[in-house]
Amino acid sequence: MSPLRKLNQLGQSIWLDNLSRTLLREGGLQQLIENDGISGVTSNPSIFQKALAESPYYHDDLARLKASQADAEKRYEALVIPDIQAACDLLLPTYQRCQGDDGYVSLEVSPHLAHDSDATIAAAQRLRAAVNRPNLLIKIPGTAAGLAAFEQLTAAGVSINITLLFSLRQTVRVFEAYIRGLKQRQAQGGALRSVKAVASLFLSRVDTLVDQRLASIDTDAAQTLTGRAALITAKLAYQRYQDIFHGVMFADLARAGARPQYLLWASTGTKNPAYSDVKYLEALIGTETINTVPDATLAAFRDHGHAELTLNDAIAAAEADYVALENLGIDLNAVGDTLQADGLKLFADSYDKALASS
Repeated sequence: MSPLRKLNQLGQSIWLDNLSRTLLREGGLQQLIENDGISGVTSNPSIFQKALAESPYYHDDLARLKASQADAEKRYEALVIPDIQAACDLLLPTYQRCQGDDGYVSLEVSPHLAHDSDATIAAAQRLRAAVNRPNLLIKIPGTAAGLAAFEQLTAAGVSINITLLFSLRQTVRVFEAYIRGLKQRQAQGGALRSVKAVASLFLSRVDTLVDQRLASIDTDAAQTLTGRAALITAKLAYQRYQDIFHGVMFADLARAGARPQYLLWASTGTKNPAYSDVKYLEALIGTETINTVPDATLAAFRDHGHAELTLNDAIAAAEADYVALENLGIDLNAVGDTLQADGLKLFADSYDKALASS
């Protein structure tokens, strides 16, 4: 059995952090679903920018669109929406078998809308209608405007992947917005079971930035904490998830059929070659979680990954390390705010490059 399938048995879903026509047309995604139990797909502007630049399967459609459509964003959507639909169709059996708990594909709104809640809501509704698949998640960044849009879209019954989360504070705010949106939907008489939401917490970028700051401190205490910030954040976020979604705060909604908002581990490709290439998989295996994994990390875990429940291990140590970082002057919530702003810029740049090549 593939070690990736063992993760499924332990209650964790593995999604592919990649999508392209090459994967779709040459059968790569289908093989991952069948052989490794891949049960979802995430996309973002960087993924599609790379796909448009490298896959030969866009050339004919691109030439046709350039001759008939003057708007670059409309050309881009005309190229990527069929890919999203095809991936949704491949994962529909998973979605149906899990009764809507799994089997989703994510499509992101323009990152240029990150600070405009009304425009984000309009774009989310438009893209949802254009894709027209039950197992679609619309991706929205976890900015203040994004959370306002998320709350309203949840109330309207739209399933959402809140992305670009980098801190405990950002994640808890997302959970709270989801619950507010569900309560509004419930008050309006809307069905709760039809709504799915995930919260995408990015990991490797946290370690990259915090490790740089620890290196500048250059003490034994700082060296001890190197490479631990992302796992600290993830483990403590999971504790908040359990407290909220398996506690009093969510109990009435759960009884009414609402689904908890699963944590999704994102940015799980190891950036520092000194660290294990499966670091952000092996240390964060837990029930009711998702890990979205790039191709190279997927292959590494298939080759030498070890699957056992680890997410609830060493929580007291994680809490102590969180305080120790604060004592060194490293505020992980402030780090998260910096990384979210940086991430938005990176996605906006990739989006603009994708539009330029569309």
